[in-house]
Amino acid sequence: MEKNNQQLFDTLRTEWPVLQYASYRHYVSDRGLEFEFEFRLSDDVVFRPHSWIEQRPFLNFNQPVETLNILAFNIGMIELISYWKCVCPKQIDVLCGALSESDVAFWKKLYWNGLGEFFYTNGINTDIEHFTSIHAGTNSLSSPDQVLINTCQYLVPVGGGKDSVVTWELLKRAGYTVRPLIMNPRGATIGCVEAGGVTINDAVIIHRSIDPLLLEMNAKGCLNGHTPFSAMLAFYALVASVASGMGSIALSNENSANESTVLGTSVNHQYSKGIEFEADFGRYVRESMHLGCRYFSFLRPLSELQIAMIFSRLEAYHDVFRSCNVGSKTDSWCGNCAKCLFAYIILSPFIEPRKLNAIFGKSMLDDIRLAPIFEQLVGHAATKPFECVGTVDEVNTALAMAIDRWYATDRPALLVDYRPTASVDLAHLCNEHFLNNEEISILQQCIASIS
Repeated sequence: MEKNNQQLFDTLRTEWPVLQYASYRHYVSDRGLEFEFEFRLSDDVVFRPHSWIEQRPFLNFNQPVETLNILAFNIGMIELISYWKCVCPKQIDVLCGALSESDVAFWKKLYWNGLGEFFYTNGINTDIEHFTSIHAGTNSLSSPDQVLINTCQYLVPVGGGKDSVVTWELLKRAGYTVRPLIMNPRGATIGCVEAGGVTINDAVIIHRSIDPLLLEMNAKGCLNGHTPFSAMLAFYALVASVASGMGSIALSNENSANESTVLGTSVNHQYSKGIEFEADFGRYVRESMHLGCRYFSFLRPLSELQIAMIFSRLEAYHDVFRSCNVGSKTDSWCGNCAKCLFAYIILSPFIEPRKLNAIFGKSMLDDIRLAPIFEQLVGHAATKPFECVGTVDEVNTALAMAIDRWYATDRPALLVDYRPTASVDLAHLCNEHFLNNEEISILQQCIASIS
């Protein structure tokens, strides 16, 4: 629900005009590679978030200090946005590293677009020129030495949903060396990794926590909202790539992530999962960080509908995957949110209703209480849900296919007055992507074999 926090925004940024990125630190301990950061609003308000990557035999944390410095510094740059948003300072002072003019432009664009939902839902009226300014210090970081990596080996971030499972399985079945990467493991991520035939000890595990002071400030009435989590994961994945020598980071973002959440605007809940960020990030890694790591989305040529079609054949994962944010702590489908309803709908043409109901715990298309969310998903509202869901066309095509296959005579409650339309071609692959010829061939062969 949209709020009107313009006055609070103006008041807080006047009271707290500057956020300092004061320092970063990295060190190797018995449990792994650890990172500490310091962000200062004042002498009394200092945030010190901490994160670490678990020790594994296949990870080498004994990297040149220049490499670790550039990685840690940039992780701090993406971490700070979580702390900036609580009071929205007019200025960010980067005291522990240098940024070129193009670097500043990269970060300002990422912050602005990554916070698009935050500004929209808080009713904040500002623009990219005035929401904040970034001033970098003169403590220049040395360029890292070239790191030896193998771009034919893949790190696959696994979030517990269907998409990363499809990436993991298709690359693995094509004969590539693939290793899962998990941030803050939970039941579904562990379950998906184990269903894929490996253990949690075979995965790169990243632990990240929020400074409790930020939670205290939120509880006292400071601003809160969505930040670009997938961009944060991208920078941590670079560390895993360097330490493992696995040069390709294969994301699982489909082409529908490019669609705006607020139709007719640039506000996109999934901005940092879109092709624009993917291109910007890849260029920044090469030109500003001087790293050879490759970052791309393996599923970019596909629609959510095609991914669901492939996933429907991967039955070993059906009982363990989860995409529900509400139920993430209890490893369950809550059955009441947009993520649950979308996942149910997008799989509905390919998994028969009785089995689908068993996965989700009920017939979600018979739950009339979900009608407002349903209207958003099918495009009958001004906004899509602020969740990672597919396009309006994909939802409508999935429903048309499900009606044709399962509900020709007896429709569920949400479909009684619904008029189906189908416009997504299950054989078409989008041409806007960063896959190489071998990778695109894997997808082409897979789609051809089942569509």
